[in-house]
Amino acid sequence: MQLLSVVIVCKNEAGIIGQTLQSLQGLTDDIVVYDSGSTDETAAIARRFPVKVQEGVWGGFGITKNMAVALARHDWILSLDADEAIDEELKKSLLTSSFNDERMVYEIKFKNFLGNKWLRYGEWGGDKHIRLFNRKQVNWDDAAVHEKLVLPDGIKTGRLKGHILHYTATDLEKYKCKLVKYAELNAKKYYGQGKKAGLFKKYAAAFFSFVQNYIFRAGFLDGKAGYQCAVLMAGYTFTKYKKLESILQEKNRKEIF
Repeated sequence: MQLLSVVIVCKNEAGIIGQTLQSLQGLTDDIVVYDSGSTDETAAIARRFPVKVQEGVWGGFGITKNMAVALARHDWILSLDADEAIDEELKKSLLTSSFNDERMVYEIKFKNFLGNKWLRYGEWGGDKHIRLFNRKQVNWDDAAVHEKLVLPDGIKTGRLKGHILHYTATDLEKYKCKLVKYAELNAKKYYGQGKKAGLFKKYAAAFFSFVQNYIFRAGFLDGKAGYQCAVLMAGYTFTKYKKLESILQEKNRKEIF
């Protein structure tokens, strides 16, 4: 086994958490599952595996991930979401690599699925993210949504073979609800950053999102799933700016009265 910890933050992921944890067996002796208030069987399913389940509060994505990282036994952290399994090639790469330089971070390629369809193009095609890092040098920012790793000067980026298998949307209706929640959080983030929204902005941004993902990024090559993905992301973009517009309008009303 490798001297690294896998850290997973989750809530109400009973339908997928078992598949993710199964893919990690034999990789490490320390898997942390931080459950932020599930009302389904997520925690119970996780406890069927040799993992550490911690039930706790939700403080936004960045803060919650940092709380979960602090529970890990090892300093090298593989950060995953509940719907992100690893393939055998990535597991082999993780097991055979020597992580001796704590100022290295490692980027991993993703295979993103819409249902059972691997999306090779569009918004989710060619995806890659830094997911392995040493917590003595690197950690998450405090963003409530779209959190990022804070990389100090001198940090070097390596790549690992294999893929994280991201089963992001097995149920389109549930995923639409998830995107609405993300849109609300991002609208609040934009408001805090002083960004503006209006009629033109929300429609233009949504239109550009669809064209970019379906045409320019060749999402049409993924067939029906590629079209659905482009529509979903355009809808998310529209909702994000619509909710930002509502926040700004509410602020203006309060200032008037």
